[in-house]
Order: sequence, then structure tokens, then C-alpha cells
Amino acid sequence: MRNYLLGNDMIVDIRIPEISENVESGKVVSVLVTVGDSVEVDDVLIELETEKAVVEIPSTVAGTVAELLAEEGEEKNVGDVIARIDTAAEISRDDAPADIHRAETARTPQPSPERAREAAPDTPEPEQPPETGPPVRREAQPVAPEEKPSPPESTPVVPASPSIRRLARELAVDLTVVSGSGPKGRITEADVKAHVRLAAGGRGSRAATLAGEPPLPDFSRWGNIETVELPTVRRVVAESVTTSWHTIPHVTQFDRADITSLQNFFEKNAKKAASKGVKLTVTAVLVRVCAEALKQFPQFNASIDVTNRQIVYKNYRHIGIAVDTENGLLVPVLRNADEKGILDIAGEIADMAERARSRKVKPAELEGGTFTLSNQGGIGGTNFTPVVLWLQVAILGVSRSSIEPVMINGNFEPRTILPLSLSYDHRMIDGADAARFMRWICDSLEQPFTMML
Repeated sequence: MRNYLLGNDMIVDIRIPEISENVESGKVVSVLVTVGDSVEVDDVLIELETEKAVVEIPSTVAGTVAELLAEEGEEKNVGDVIARIDTAAEISRDDAPADIHRAETARTPQPSPERAREAAPDTPEPEQPPETGPPVRREAQPVAPEEKPSPPESTPVVPASPSIRRLARELAVDLTVVSGSGPKGRITEADVKAHVRLAAGGRGSRAATLAGEPPLPDFSRWGNIETVELPTVRRVVAESVTTSWHTIPHVTQFDRADITSLQNFFEKNAKKAASKGVKLTVTAVLVRVCAEALKQFPQFNASIDVTNRQIVYKNYRHIGIAVDTENGLLVPVLRNADEKGILDIAGEIADMAERARSRKVKPAELEGGTFTLSNQGGIGGTNFTPVVLWLQVAILGVSRSSIEPVMINGNFEPRTILPLSLSYDHRMIDGADAARFMRWICDSLEQPFTMML
């Protein structure tokens, strides 16, 4: 965040902060203010559609919108200026930080000797005296990205702690070009590391997986066609699935669970759940069962690090829930599922699904999953083979249940049968482990007390 002094006013740049790990840009979907509007701290200026969600970019200061640098449909990168706010503050030259005065002096050619001495009292006098004359009111001139860095004595104030400055020196990062995501634009450790990742190429290598595909033929040779821009979420899903499929050797294990007793449990407890504003669902129960299964089978709650020849075991159980939205597939994450009751899980799933469909889910809520659940039972189908998300080693697919005759004690009885599909990373999990994992889940659905044994 750069500040510019205009007489007694201060113009503050509002930049797009670091939104989430690996999110470098987004599309402006709405601009909520106009030039001349008064805004308070945390008032939303624009809504930005990233690859993960629609996020609100607020103002970090109070004042009047002096300039808007964002338009609907425009692509913006992290660190880009979207607006300039006139704080209309009565700033005394004696009280303002010396670094700000030095920064303004550096941007302004030919200042008067009195103004130069007042702005930077500790700066040596220039070898050639500047031209004399009456003080001239100067307009703020943002430093273009192509400009060479200002000399040390004219470097503007960088809001960062000594430890962050030390880290920046160790990583050879120029803090003046780093966008701060902390309060009032303060630069954090995450900001510095994100800048390093961006300089090193960021997500470019992952996005390149699509670029390596052969070009398509000219389909218009065979008839009329229509082309539309690939939506952001669909592009990200395509990149993610391509990475997962190219990286992970997939195998799928199928099994079926008798959930007749579970359906009876739902009927008996439907009113109790409704009194708490939630609905009991198979998905909620499965989340709790899977979280417990990850304790029993820790290799399913891990990541394989081939480069360093290591296995990363996670001591937390965060379950991703695949949600079908108009914009594409989103997977919000329910954290610490093993520590929550089924009613709480049901409420969280309903809330996350609703916010995912309205694109109000936060980017941080789409990260950190250790296992994923994809339930297509509400749509239909008998079985499917879900794709394991990269960084995880397994995903459970759920299809539509059906009533089937089952032989029990010499007699056929109608039972509700639920088809399940477990796709897993064969580098980490063997077929026998997958079969045991699935049988444990099925047994827990059929006899819930199995989880307590």
C-alpha cells in the first residue's frame, strides 16, 4: 500500500491482497463503489472471482473514492491497485513520518530547499542546489512497475516488522514491491513467501499440463459451432483433474452397505434433528464414519512425497465434500470431523453447500482436506469411479441406494443397499488395505457400534 500526500490530504492505494495460497489473479465480477463515494474501513469495493470462490475486497482506510482502477470483467493480479482513497486527513508535516516526506521528495523534481530539508532532515544536501521558487502543489504520481527502484534515501515506508525484513533479506525480496495482506497493508511472512513463489513461476507448471495437449481441429469444417470462454471454475477443475490423473495411479474398490437400520434411525430422529434446524442425511453419517476410519487406517489420511521419499501422516481429519454448482465442482472442507457429532456435521454440510452454490464460500474453506466424499445418490447411478484429488490418497464415491431382496436366516427380506466406490492412490495403498477400509465403513453403517469397539 503506497500513500501520497496532496496538500493536507492523503491518497491511499487499495491493492488486491493475497487471497489464498496459489491464488494469483481473478476476474472483477462487480464494482460496488463509484468515484466520489464515501467509504469506511472494511467497506467492500469490488467482488473478485478467483479460481476457488468469489471474494470481497474491502477498503483498508476510510475516506472518499478518488479514483477507480477496476472494471467489471477485468483480470486483476494480487498486488494490483483497484482504487485510490482520499482519506482527507489533516496531516501535519511535523507529525508525518520522515520516510513519507522523503518518498514524496524523491517523486517530485526540483523541490525548494526549505521543503527538501523539511521532508528529509537526515538526507545529505544534493551536490547541485535545486532551483528556487515558490512551493508548487504536486499531484500524486504512482510509480510505474517498469521504473527503476528509488535510491535508498527515497524509499517509501514499508509496513513490516524487523523479522519480516530479515526474512526478505535472506530471500532477496524487495519489500517495496510486495503486497501486504495484514492490517493496513502490513506485510506478513505469507506475503513474502507468496511473492517468492510467484517469482519462481507460481502455478505455471500446473497450468501447463493443459497447454501440452494437441491442438483441436477446425470443427467449423463440419457445421456451425459456437465458442465461449472457459469459466474460471471449469478451468481450475480441468487443471486439477489433469494433474491428479497424470500423477496418481488410480484403482477403485467397490462394496455395498446395508443401511436399512440407518434409514430407521433417520425416521426415529427426524423430529429431533428438525428441532435443531438440520436434516439427517447419509452424507453426514458417512463424514463421521470416514473420519473415524481414517484413525483406524492412517495411511488413508496421508500424502506421499515421492521427491523426498517420505510419507506425510496428518494428525487431523478434514473431510472435503464435493458440491455440484452451476459454475462447476467445488469441494469445501469440513474440519476436524472426528470431533463433531452427526447433527453438527449435518448443519455444517448444509451451510457449506449453500454458500458454495452461491459462491460465498471462502477460499480458505476449500483447502486442507485430507479425504474427500462425493455423493451422487441424489442424482442417480449405480456406481462411478471418482478421481483422487492431488495431495490426498483416496476419495469415496456414493451412489443411489435401492431396495433389494437379501437372504436372511433362510428368507428373503427387503433391505436398503448403498453402493460405495473407493478410488485410491496405488503408490500408497494396496488392494487389501482398500478392501479392509471399505468393509470397515460398511460394517459401521450397518452396525454403528462397530466404531466403538
